[in-house]
Amino acid sequence: MNIENFRSFCLAFPGVTEETPFGPTILVFKVMGKMFAATDIDLFESINLKCDPDVAVERREQYPSVLPGYHMNKKHWNTIVMDGSIPDVLVFQWIKESYQLVVSGLPKKSRTALGL
Repeated sequence: MNIENFRSFCLAFPGVTEETPFGPTILVFKVMGKMFAATDIDLFESINLKCDPDVAVERREQYPSVLPGYHMNKKHWNTIVMDGSIPDVLVFQWIKESYQLVVSGLPKKSRTALGL
């Protein structure tokens, strides 16, 4: 996976915006103002994704390239090292799960506005 595939996939979800709130090289994807994914624009060595706390621990145990979220709440975020050891289809699934997790925490009015 490259950064353009990652970016296109994230932007395909309803209500997603991309921002650089942490400086010009950190690309953040948000839905209704809530972050669900982030990466370094220049390096694209890893991505941060929100994750259910129990699932986050399981993924870290199962995959050596899944680490506690770098500069994030380590209970709710994982960092996935983009070294090719995890199939793209699985990474895309995890991005979708991250988006859905954030959306599920939005008020009903916001979910309705997204058409969900």
